[in-house]
Amino acid sequence: MSLDYESIRSALAAQPLFEAKTWQLSPEAWPLTAAQVAQLETIGQACFEFHQALEALYLRSVAGKNLLRNKPLLAPWVADYLDRGKPAALVAHARDPRNRGQLPPVLRPDLLLTEEGFVLTELDSVPGGIGLTAFLNRMYGGVAPARDPSVLGTADAMIANFHAALATLSPQVRNPLIALVVSDEAATYRPEMEWLAHQLQLQGKRVFCLKPEAIFPLENSLYFDADGNPEKIDVLYRFFELFDLENIRTQKFIFESWAAGEVAIAPPMRHFQEEKLALALFHHHLLQDYWSEALSGSALKQLRALIPPSWVMDPAPLPPGAVLDGPRVANRGLSDWRDLTNASQKERELIIKISGYHETAWGARSVVLGSDCSREEWQRGVQGAIDLAPTHLHVLQAYKKPRRLEHPVFETTGTPPAVVTKAGRLRLCPYYFTVNGRPRLSGALATFCPPDKKIIHGMQDAALLPCRIVP
Repeated sequence: MSLDYESIRSALAAQPLFEAKTWQLSPEAWPLTAAQVAQLETIGQACFEFHQALEALYLRSVAGKNLLRNKPLLAPWVADYLDRGKPAALVAHARDPRNRGQLPPVLRPDLLLTEEGFVLTELDSVPGGIGLTAFLNRMYGGVAPARDPSVLGTADAMIANFHAALATLSPQVRNPLIALVVSDEAATYRPEMEWLAHQLQLQGKRVFCLKPEAIFPLENSLYFDADGNPEKIDVLYRFFELFDLENIRTQKFIFESWAAGEVAIAPPMRHFQEEKLALALFHHHLLQDYWSEALSGSALKQLRALIPPSWVMDPAPLPPGAVLDGPRVANRGLSDWRDLTNASQKERELIIKISGYHETAWGARSVVLGSDCSREEWQRGVQGAIDLAPTHLHVLQAYKKPRRLEHPVFETTGTPPAVVTKAGRLRLCPYYFTVNGRPRLSGALATFCPPDKKIIHGMQDAALLPCRIVP
């Protein structure tokens, strides 16, 4: 289905989905081949297994248990990495046996399309864009009975599976009350969550988008005021990162109600599930046997192909003659992370980013791309990562350049806007909702950026699109 400019503009103006955000428009959804969609299905299963294996790795590290079945392997340093800089109460909560097996119900990998195929740069468990993608699927996919079946996630799969993933967390309640709690830090995304809640209300579902301060305790339960009547919350979907907890004035009530078994929290407040350094642990040379045992053969192969080489920037001193688990500079191993400052521009095809639990850990705000900055900026990025390491670890990741592609986009310089085929680079964000223990691919958001942009995210000059399946 091809849309005209005025139809798209009017629909978005009538229903703002991001606070004070605009983007480029396109008449067509992003095309994906059936083979690419099939690969997305396997990627979802691999990401789900990765989270299961990550939980086991963390808990065994905490308990000092052996990681392997038939030979010794202890890794207490894994828990040290993942716990570093976190409040003791949050760490204790994450380790609570009642949280065992609790995984994020929504998974969204960030995939770049390179000459070699998809590359996974992040795995988000508190992703934005759920409501936006559902809205775009409807816009480009049409409504019954004139739906376009080629749109990935048509028939409102995003909405239905989002609700199903949360409702299963409160199986004792037939129609559980679900509160989508959006913090002020994440206020940009509140409009899309309000729209999502409204769509589910139209289906008779009890879903409400709330601010944290709208929640209050009654005995051991959480409530909110619904038109003068207190309503009990069964499932709290937190749309805020864990670093933001200190700004949530009602956090005490949330923890207490969970401890009393009166509310389910999704995603679970388990810090180790939100750290980018988990991808570096996947590549860590000491853990290769663990991942081989913990993952299925297909998931292991998929993740090895997807996740670029990644390293934890731990500046702990080394004994003489030792080298770091990291890239090479001038064909030599690193003995100190400061050696990276001497890397040539070609050797700086590397990205530095903070691992998590920090206000700069989302929206590409902490990212330093070595090949796209001056030597002085690169040196500051390396030194900043070293300085923050006692409380906030950084990850170093090999940069894989997205391939150059083309897609029709509206050029608004003329009247009326004309459709122009433009060059650009793609980030694909598929959404998986865990229902009955399996991840369901329910839609994907394509971000099509101008070709000169090295770091792809939802910027003003990018186009945000749903996806469609083509022959």
